[in-house]
Amino acid sequence: MKHLNKIASVFCVAAMALTALTGCEGSDMFSVNSPDWISEKIDSINAAKGNDNALPEGEEDVYTVGATDYSSGFWTAFSKYYVIPEGKTWNAVFNLNINPSAPNTFKNFALILASDDDRGGANYKEYGAIRFDNQPSGNSEWGDYIDRSGVVSDLTFETDTDEGVQKLGGTVVVTVDRSDPNAFSVKITNGTVTKTYKQATPLPNLNPDASDTNIRAFLVPEGSYINFLQSNLEPIGGFTSAEDKQPLSMELHSVPKKVLVGTSLEDAMANVSATITFETGITKEVPAAELGFVAVPNMDQVGVKTLVAIYNKTFKNENCSTPIAGQAQFSVVDKMFNSLGATDNSTPFFGAQTEAVKVAPHETQVMQFTNYTDGVKNWDNFLVAMVNGAGTEYSVVRADCYGWGTAYDGKATPFGTPDNWATWLADMDGAKVTLYTTNNGDGTVDIKYDIVAANGHKYHMGYTGISGVDANDFFVKLSLEKAHLEFDSVVGDENNTSAFFGALSNVFDVPAGKTVSTQFVNYTAGGENWHNFVAVLVNKANDKEYAAVRADNYGWGTGYDACTHACSWEDWGAWLAAMDGAKVQLSVTNVGNGTANIKATMIGNNGVTYTQTYNGINNIDANGLAFKLTIEKSHLVFDLPFANSSFASARKHYSRAHRR
Repeated sequence: MKHLNKIASVFCVAAMALTALTGCEGSDMFSVNSPDWISEKIDSINAAKGNDNALPEGEEDVYTVGATDYSSGFWTAFSKYYVIPEGKTWNAVFNLNINPSAPNTFKNFALILASDDDRGGANYKEYGAIRFDNQPSGNSEWGDYIDRSGVVSDLTFETDTDEGVQKLGGTVVVTVDRSDPNAFSVKITNGTVTKTYKQATPLPNLNPDASDTNIRAFLVPEGSYINFLQSNLEPIGGFTSAEDKQPLSMELHSVPKKVLVGTSLEDAMANVSATITFETGITKEVPAAELGFVAVPNMDQVGVKTLVAIYNKTFKNENCSTPIAGQAQFSVVDKMFNSLGATDNSTPFFGAQTEAVKVAPHETQVMQFTNYTDGVKNWDNFLVAMVNGAGTEYSVVRADCYGWGTAYDGKATPFGTPDNWATWLADMDGAKVTLYTTNNGDGTVDIKYDIVAANGHKYHMGYTGISGVDANDFFVKLSLEKAHLEFDSVVGDENNTSAFFGALSNVFDVPAGKTVSTQFVNYTAGGENWHNFVAVLVNKANDKEYAAVRADNYGWGTGYDACTHACSWEDWGAWLAAMDGAKVQLSVTNVGNGTANIKATMIGNNGVTYTQTYNGINNIDANGLAFKLTIEKSHLVFDLPFANSSFASARKHYSRAHRR
């Protein structure tokens, strides 16, 4: 990636970049480097083989899949997508180049059959994969919809290493046949080796829309590369002729929304990519290494910047006649908070998730974050997963009033659906979210979330009636799709200079008979024991103070004198040192009889868990209890949700069991 600090104009920089930018062999999804005599070559092959083995008719589609030095690993290089309608047959012709120095039988290519969606898409599902080699004792075929008993080949390998793998090279014809409504078949042949797959039933429809009966096929090389030649069905993105093509336009991807001041432009944009559209409408994905970048104004100061990206290559990676440019905006900031998901909103569904937080019976767990979205789909936002301690899913609910799972299906009722989804989706980028998860103690759960958009628009949304959970084994965690969550709610100056009661959090209501908990990270100047968080119980109607309790097990107020307070530590010096960066879960219980209890669990920066309690705070109006947090010579960050050490079982990896 080249990086220029000064710019007079986009075109000036583009001209400068003409000689500076170079291609990156093997790094593209596909590239064109086949010779111009492909058509003649196909004709000569057909003539040599005779009519019985003539190559099928097709349109020229010339490009290369995989690194030509044989370095492509599996699932790193892909052909175009070829859509095969019901009742149709796909014929593809290509040259398969086998590494002469690698006798590994699996180093050829796999034909992937899938639903009608992109890899990683919401509705992408695989029928399975069929490799050209045949190894019954290995994994030359796989997938839930591939019956290996239907495979026949005239070349079989018994091990992963066999010099005979060279027989798989040459001009290969792949035929995927859906013409018979009662059957399905695949044939792969190079005239020397032929492998077939046949089943007596058609492939089922894996698309959510029953009217879409298409399937997709694509090729994935491993330790080899493919010079694609022709196809009878037009691929997504169009055919590629052997002639070179000039670039026309650029669409940037994975541009970060925020960059920390002091970060170089090269490092900040290392994960950016671009979709380049060339003449005739074909496209190509290029990485940051093949783009030139300029920030306007420069990166030295905080503020909003315009990123200018320049590309100066043809489809065949020659210098183009006129460079093209694309633009995007990002911000340089002086503080980066912890976030969930990539800040360019590229994280796929469940690609990032927090630890699971236990929510006890009759408890509400409150989480606060800022939601950022790519703004493409309503579900490209936060989501909430409800699981047990072993990680088994009860239910998942999305920000856009949709969910699934055994505790959701046919039971839950979403509320707060916005009048205009497009406006709501736009408002969700940069929206402040306060999420409430309530374990009602009877096997039911309520989820609600208050949203305040950057423009002031407010939404109150959620779900009632989620049911069928084990109230004593209930955990909640956050995830997302094509979004990221920033945990940037802060109480107090970050240099820990705020005076006593110098900053206040939001107010948390505590209904009678309920416990309300929230989590934060405590940072302290460390001068005195009381230079930490303070919890204040108040009447939510008039802010009358019932009691205030400090982190160091001390308090005051009209309701404090009657309480019993205790803490789990004796070494105050070690405790104070551990409180700088300590993770805290604070819980307030409204007993319902005019008294309240407070419990703080603190995981110190030394890994030690400290607890303190205040039980029996009285003179409480059971119908009007709330609490807020303040500080002295410290600050609090409502950070990523975390699992208390006593909830270790909830830290097991959770694999999603359901999709929309």
